[in-house]
Amino acid sequence: MPRLFGTDGVRGLANSELTVELSLGLAQAAAVVLGKGRVADGRRASGRRPVAVVARDPRVSGEFIAASVAAGLASSGVDVYDAGVIPTPAAAFLVADLGADFGVMISASHNPAPDNGIKFFATGGTKLPDEVEDRIEAALLAPKLSPTGGDVGRIRRFADAEDRYVVHLLSTLPNRLDGIHVVLDCAHGAAAGVSPQVFTDAGARVTVIGADPDGMNINDGVGSTHLDNLARAVIEHGADLGIAHDGDADRALAVDANGTIVDGDQIMAILAIAMADRGALVNRTLVATVMSNLGLRRAMAENDIAMLETRVGDRYVLEALNEHALSLGGEQSGHVIMTRFATTGDGILTGLHLVAEMARTGKTLAELASVMTVYPQTLVNVRGVDHHALSANTVIADAVAAATAGLGDSGRVLLRPSGTEPMVRVMVEAEDQLAADTIAEELAAVVREQLAL
Repeated sequence: MPRLFGTDGVRGLANSELTVELSLGLAQAAAVVLGKGRVADGRRASGRRPVAVVARDPRVSGEFIAASVAAGLASSGVDVYDAGVIPTPAAAFLVADLGADFGVMISASHNPAPDNGIKFFATGGTKLPDEVEDRIEAALLAPKLSPTGGDVGRIRRFADAEDRYVVHLLSTLPNRLDGIHVVLDCAHGAAAGVSPQVFTDAGARVTVIGADPDGMNINDGVGSTHLDNLARAVIEHGADLGIAHDGDADRALAVDANGTIVDGDQIMAILAIAMADRGALVNRTLVATVMSNLGLRRAMAENDIAMLETRVGDRYVLEALNEHALSLGGEQSGHVIMTRFATTGDGILTGLHLVAEMARTGKTLAELASVMTVYPQTLVNVRGVDHHALSANTVIADAVAAATAGLGDSGRVLLRPSGTEPMVRVMVEAEDQLAADTIAEELAAVVREQLAL
């Protein structure tokens, strides 16, 4: 049986794969595993019930899933603080701010509206390690907690959830954003109620698009996966930059005043250098994944900043940040984690600090981003192959070595197996697009020939 939890919680087509029954069961299982301090009769040793924060993005299915989760928790003796529609990083922050035992975020991030997901946060607002997720999955088949009378949980509206998060975000800024005109694309998602407010409160002039969620339009042609509308709006309004969130606002990408995309690698480069300059970049080290652009590596080296590489996935970036007590990491996709202020990627926080650096230096976003040269990058997915045999194949290894030698210092080759399907990802970076495309296709052909099923 495949593992229920994926790389970021439990996801699926709402009311088909992610059902009321599964949502209820996951909540009941989480109460058993995450409701700390329990004794045999279900009461807490401390004399109070466990507390959980529950939040969601504005997908229409989030309403019944949130109701199911709240019911499962309360019926298991957990007090529920219903935060309503807020960003994923806000839910994580509120778990820590409230001192809750755990949290539940209902969102499918950048996926289309029919999908949804359930993600759990531990005490302090941190993501769960695999082994804890496995315990929750196992608890689905175990006896549930069934308190009665006054021991059942209560469900309360978390009335000041959004205000607490806004105050927190503003408190992180090194300087105000006065004089900067920013267009915000909220992806018709969870950022719609928070991002415009906090940028305005910080002093920026704000123009907003994608901020009319109706439950079904989340990520639909807007947000961080569709930047064309944002680029047009920035140029139309003569803004200094644009920032795009995804549906649950845990990532941010940007466009400069000319509508040119500034991706997560470039944002990390800007923030890393700014933090290093003021002594806030711990050990002068940035954490990024193996897919980050060669240009980021070169920019960091030129600024005497070390890079620590991880597997692809923000959870692996976060693990490395925590293991080495570092302060900044992220992905090309715009998941940026600033551990001094957040336990997970936070797109609004990222955008605020990016604009703060523009305001502090008086430089345009294009000028700041010029610290990094973006190398052309080609990715070819080779499907229908025995990806498990990749590491042992000497013919492929020789081809990769030859391509790497041919590129020298002007490029990079990376082959990695998919973790979920029979596929190998071939990534090549080079100084020009034609070279990257040619080498990637040549290596993909070798992979197909050698690993064909």
